[in-house]
Amino acid sequence: MKRLALRLFFVVALPALLVAAWWLTSDDSTDVYWPPLRTILTTFPDVWTGERLRADVLPSVLRLLAGYAAAAVGGVALGTVIGSYRRVRAVCEPVLEFLRAVPPPVLVPVVMLFAGIGDSMKIAVIASGCVWPVLLNTVEGVRAVDPVMSQTARSYGITGMARLRDVVLRSASPQIFAGLRQALSIGIILMVISEMFAASNGIGFTIVQFQRGFAIPDMWTGILVLGLLGFLLSLVFHLVERRVLAWYHGLRAASRRSS
Repeated sequence: MKRLALRLFFVVALPALLVAAWWLTSDDSTDVYWPPLRTILTTFPDVWTGERLRADVLPSVLRLLAGYAAAAVGGVALGTVIGSYRRVRAVCEPVLEFLRAVPPPVLVPVVMLFAGIGDSMKIAVIASGCVWPVLLNTVEGVRAVDPVMSQTARSYGITGMARLRDVVLRSASPQIFAGLRQALSIGIILMVISEMFAASNGIGFTIVQFQRGFAIPDMWTGILVLGLLGFLLSLVFHLVERRVLAWYHGLRAASRRSS
């Protein structure tokens, strides 16, 4: 219990310190672009009503989840194939390095030509950026599968889908989740960027509208919403990761105790 309380203190201490510093440094601000934090917090409930949450936040979250899911499925599938076969990896590696070097925001005008300006464009932009950390981490995870474990599974007749599920993907899952964690933050950034182009709703669209209308405190509330959304999604991801990789974290904890 004492350890849990200490851990909770360290988790809360830094955000509380940053909020306090923001409050103190902006308290006497008269700059229109840097309003006091108390003004932003007072404006927040008036701006982000239930109606606006349904009209702007919910569509953004659904686009993010759709693009993220597409990137996760595609990245894991392609990464497993590329990581499993040396010749496929040798052929694909130059192309992957070239495509990975292209910043996803640059692709927004190109994607608009093929996918239009609707939700499909925004989902495609999110997926195009999220797929790379998932794909590359999956490749490395599959390549790092213990050959002794693979030989043992083959000796016991574990082949095909059973080997893929219970040996390859299970061994590579810590690396895959590392890629998924990186992709989540990229997805939030691309969600906002994609909604700044020819959109009619979403968090990114709303923030731009506030900025163009010089509603600066309202704009800052949108930035706070983005931060809260990122925090909640990270928390949910952490809970899922702890559950799925419980065997891995237990193994690491046992290894630390034995050493």
